[in-house]
Parts: sequence; structure tokens; C-alpha cells
Amino acid sequence: MDVTVVDHPLVAHKLTVLRDARTDTPVFRRLTEELVTLLAYEATFEVRVREHTVETPVAMATGVHLASPPPLVVPILRAGLGMLDGMLRLMPTAEVGFLGMIRDEETLEPMTYAERLPADLSGRQCYVLDPMLATGGSLAGAIRFLVDRGADHITCICLLAAPEGVGRLSALLSDLQVPCHLVVAAVDEKLNEHGFIVPGLGDAGDRLYGLAD
Repeated sequence: MDVTVVDHPLVAHKLTVLRDARTDTPVFRRLTEELVTLLAYEATFEVRVREHTVETPVAMATGVHLASPPPLVVPILRAGLGMLDGMLRLMPTAEVGFLGMIRDEETLEPMTYAERLPADLSGRQCYVLDPMLATGGSLAGAIRFLVDRGADHITCICLLAAPEGVGRLSALLSDLQVPCHLVVAAVDEKLNEHGFIVPGLGDAGDRLYGLAD
């Protein structure tokens, strides 16, 4: 699991405002979209392209188009939905799938409760959106779900991560034979006893949508 912490003044500024408990829901939503667009610029560095020739008003020019099949963006329900518009602003031709993950309280293992994805993801690059990487179990489960369907390159975009979550994610995916990359705005200090990232920004889903889980 390659980890990239995006070091940019605008990323740091927007993240600081997101952390502020006084930031209301409309501003939180807008800043999340803006921050995700900045993170997505870094996260799509290895997106696959093909050569493409166009005619300019002056001459022929050779450039690139996104390769086929197009990238698949997968927000993890529900909080990942708040990141989707920011990702699509940068890559509007991407396709979108949805995945809902929840922890089984008996086995403590992640399980899928909802999905809307192609049955065959062979040859697909997937971009997984999840605001917080806390314990890492759900995100690892989502990655394995995509790989089991044939995805051959996974990039995860998170606003924040805890060092415990990064370590556990790497351990859970150590046997995976598919390139995985994690892009975050910051790796925070720790997880507290309730599983919240410290200093974090609270529950991203509640701050995006104003509803308790």
C-alpha cells in the first residue's frame, strides 16, 4: 500500500476549515468537494490514457484521451457520496459504482450490505472514496470486493487517516497482488478509545448530511 500525503497550502487550508466544529453543513459539503478535487489531481497521476489526435485551428496535434474501459469511481456509502462531485469535477467521463460496507458485530468483519457495480471489473482502474480511514477494516473489505470482481488497480482517496488504520490496511492487504495506492490530506495523531481519529474532524457523514447513523 503506497501512501501519499498531499502537501499543498490549499489542501492544508481547506482541511483546517473542515476540522473547525463551527463550520456548518453547507460549507462543509462545499469544502469537501473542493478538497477532493485537489486530492484527485494527485490520485489520478497514473490514470490510463491512450494516444489521440485532434485538429486544432492551426494544425494536427497528438495528445491523449482516457483509455477504455473508463475509470470507475466507487464512493463508500454513505459518507463517500459527499466526495463524489469533487471527483467527477476533475474526471467527468468516469463511470460510477456504489458500495455499502458495514461491520458484522458478531464476527467484527466487514460485510457488504449494498452494491451497484459491474459484475466484471477486469482491466478496470477503481478510485474508492471514503472520507475517514480509521480502523481500516471497511476500506480493506471494499478493496478486496473490487479485486475479487477483477479490478487490477485501486486508488483510495480519504480526507484523513489514522496511523493505526494505515498500518492495519497495509497488513490486511499484504497478500494482494494488485497495486493499491492511498491518497490523503493528512495522517493524524491517533485513534481514541471510541475509534475516532484525533484530532480529526468528527463524524464526516453527520457533518455532511446532518443525520445520525
